[in-house]
Amino acid sequence: MRLWVERWASPIGTILLVSDGEALRALDFSDYEARTYQLLRIHYGAYDLREGAAPRSIGDAIRAYFAGELRAIEGIPTATGGSEFQRRVWAGLREIPAGTTLGYGKLAARVGKPTASRAVGLANGANPIAIVVPCHRVIGANGTLTGYGGGLERKRWLLEHEGVVLKPESQRRQAA
Repeated sequence: MRLWVERWASPIGTILLVSDGEALRALDFSDYEARTYQLLRIHYGAYDLREGAAPRSIGDAIRAYFAGELRAIEGIPTATGGSEFQRRVWAGLREIPAGTTLGYGKLAARVGKPTASRAVGLANGANPIAIVVPCHRVIGANGTLTGYGGGLERKRWLLEHEGVVLKPESQRRQAA
């Protein structure tokens, strides 16, 4: 499988766009480049990665998202490996509207596995396409910002960029 990687600056750091020339296969942050390549190996086995531009429509949509057109990323074509369950979770993530958040338990119920919140969390963590498959919109049941592959500060930035009003830290601790 031949894949192309393009690097460009975003408000939250340099991002890697990995595509097959048609669909987005991975989006990650350059400071997590090793993880990106590991996820690609897990999902696709052998691959040939070369420097090159992602399709213009993908880059344009992501730039529009960062410019405030939050729905611009909704139509980006994606393709992933992963198990059937992981792909179901990732599809469920794309159904969470910008500006909203959802807990792991509620996402588990949405994908038909109401007792599988831990498995949903693991699938969320294995998501190779950050931002476009918006795993940042999943938070703890008490409103806490739980794990994010790009770091919690980026998760906070993305949620605030989308208009999510986060509870102050003291209120989150009291709810726990």
